[in-house]
Amino acid sequence: MMDRMTQAQDEKWMQEALLLARQAEAAGEVPVGAVLVKDGLLLGSGWNQPIGAHDPTAHAEVMALRAAAQALGNYRVTGTTLYVTLEPCAMCAGAMVHARVARLVYGAADPKTGAAGSVFDLTRTDKLNHRLEVEGGVLAEECGGLLKDFFAKRR
Repeated sequence: MMDRMTQAQDEKWMQEALLLARQAEAAGEVPVGAVLVKDGLLLGSGWNQPIGAHDPTAHAEVMALRAAAQALGNYRVTGTTLYVTLEPCAMCAGAMVHARVARLVYGAADPKTGAAGSVFDLTRTDKLNHRLEVEGGVLAEECGGLLKDFFAKRR
């Protein structure tokens, strides 16, 4: 069970990720946002932009990892926590493993493509050389609601 201080920090950073998700939505992208944090400091942030960037890898998590790696001057981001509004896909989970993210905190589960426990789990498998601590469901209703509203408008 998570302590209150950790829960408060997780919710604070997830709110930041939600702001970025809304930025993605305003740009016509699927509303997913991510922030990468170490020792209470924001290292990188990102939102979904594969449509606008014409880049299938421009998911929120990858954008946050890229920004943090550039800021640190290192592709390894050890000791960090990645906050994302939607459970990561296989590509993003794999990138987190390669980057050595210590902890993943996500909002809404993704029952179709989630790779942190919903469909499969790349973040904690013993088949890879790095595993992440995972906390799901932080502000899940708000994160999931944003996605549901987005897709309802598009139908």
